[in-house]
Amino acid sequence: MQQVMRRAVRPPLCLAAALVLLAAGSVSVSSGQSGTGTGTGTGTVTGTVRTDSVWSPSLGTYKALVVYLPPSYRTATRTRYPLLVYLHGRGGNERNWVDAGRLDRTMDSLVRTGGPEAIIAMPDGDDGWYATWNQLGDVNACRADTVRRESAATYCVPWTRYDDYIARDIVSHMDTRYRTIARRESRGIAGLSMGGVGALTVALQYPDVFAAAASHSGVVSPRYLGPKPFVPPPRYANTTAELQSAARTLWSNLKWVMGKDTIGWNARDPGHMVQRLQARAATGGPHIPHLMFDVGVDDAYVDQNRDLHATLTRLGVAHRYAEWTGAHSWSYWQMHAAESVQFLLGNVSGR
Repeated sequence: MQQVMRRAVRPPLCLAAALVLLAAGSVSVSSGQSGTGTGTGTGTVTGTVRTDSVWSPSLGTYKALVVYLPPSYRTATRTRYPLLVYLHGRGGNERNWVDAGRLDRTMDSLVRTGGPEAIIAMPDGDDGWYATWNQLGDVNACRADTVRRESAATYCVPWTRYDDYIARDIVSHMDTRYRTIARRESRGIAGLSMGGVGALTVALQYPDVFAAAASHSGVVSPRYLGPKPFVPPPRYANTTAELQSAARTLWSNLKWVMGKDTIGWNARDPGHMVQRLQARAATGGPHIPHLMFDVGVDDAYVDQNRDLHATLTRLGVAHRYAEWTGAHSWSYWQMHAAESVQFLLGNVSGR
């Protein structure tokens, strides 16, 4: 069912209780080895955060992967759990969702208020846009960059197949090493900004792997030129100059990922991907994953999100869309992370 929310609305009871607990600071996080921790001074059982090193055939290098294991993981040794994958934004890393987004604490709070448990994988996606690039990047220039903080050995990858990396390498690692429910119906994916559009496009590219996808503040209609604020009919970039204008400061990165003509941009555009998957589903192909996306009303990408919402509405594709007070910031993403968790867990199977 399509749902549209604007500005602030009353959150579900479970979500509201979890946010109160989180704001009160009553949940702590443990890290390191797999297992459960206890809240400081309260005896509260919490989940565990650990970091794995994963070999990625799709990228040709080892990558860091932060993993959240739910509170019961150590003791309920026969239990298997849904898998959620959370993607960081441009300029981010695998620890963003824990260090800045407090996603582990949010998950613990939801569990304490009766929500289902899940395993969460938070991979290092570089600035790869979670897509197979239109052309290989300039590895030599990348390695010569002395400003970037991440090591060239893991950032300057020889192969730029970031969608395969997420849907195949990361999922395979999680299903092999941890007690996940290893099937499409029990997996969801979410992200913010670059990771927001990445979550949608990976799920639409691999509907056999993910049953649901959620985006916070995603760059979800990269060819959109106007009007601003959004009103139909929309205008889209059709030339290289217009693509550069639409991308603005992202052009130096996106020209490698999507190319310099509309063919590559359309192939990676969520609206176009939905249309292609909708046509396949009509002839017995895979179903469109459950979709959710939100954005702050003061976000630079609000009109792109409105455009995707209008496109999905026109196509008759069920989705949940929300606009909230806020901008492109961690305060916004931290506040609304619980909503994507609940959406994903509400649309994946725990059995």
